[in-house]
Amino acid sequence: MSAGFILRALTSLGWLAAAAAALALGFVLLGGLGFRWDPLNLQHRRLEAARTQARDATAVAAAQAQARRIETEGVAAQARRVDYYHHTTGAADRATTAAVAQARSADDADQPLDNRRADRLRDHDGELCRIAPNLDGCAGATGLAGGGDTSVRAGDPAG
Repeated sequence: MSAGFILRALTSLGWLAAAAAALALGFVLLGGLGFRWDPLNLQHRRLEAARTQARDATAVAAAQAQARRIETEGVAAQARRVDYYHHTTGAADRATTAAVAQARSADDADQPLDNRRADRLRDHDGELCRIAPNLDGCAGATGLAGGGDTSVRAGDPAG
C-alpha cells in the first residue's frame, strides 16, 4: 500500500478522524514540552482560590494564637487574684485570731464594754481595714457601715 492509495481511500469521515488524531497528538506533544493552553484561565482561578484559602487559614491561625494568648493572660490574672485572696484572708484570719485571744484573756473580758475594750476592737477593725480596705465598715467599702463611722463605740453592750 502506498501513501497515495491511503489518501484516496479516506472518506470525509476518515479525514476528520485523522485530523482529530493529529490535533490530539499535537496537544500531547506541546503539553509535554511545557506549553499550556488555558483559554478559560482555570489555572489562574485555581491559584487565586489556593491563595485565598491560605490567607484565610493564616487569619484563622492568627486569631487562634491571639485567643490562646488572651486565655493565658486570663489564667495568670486569675492566679494572681486567687493568691491575693488567700494572702488577704490569711492575714485577716491571723489578725482576728490574735484579737480574739487578746479579748478572751483580758482582765475585763466579762465586764460591759468600756473604753479600753472599745479601743481594742477599734484597733482590730483598723487592722482589718488596712489588710482588706473593701470590707464592710471600712472607709473604702460601699456597704451600709462604710460611711467612715467606727463600727464599735464605747458603752455599746457586748454580746
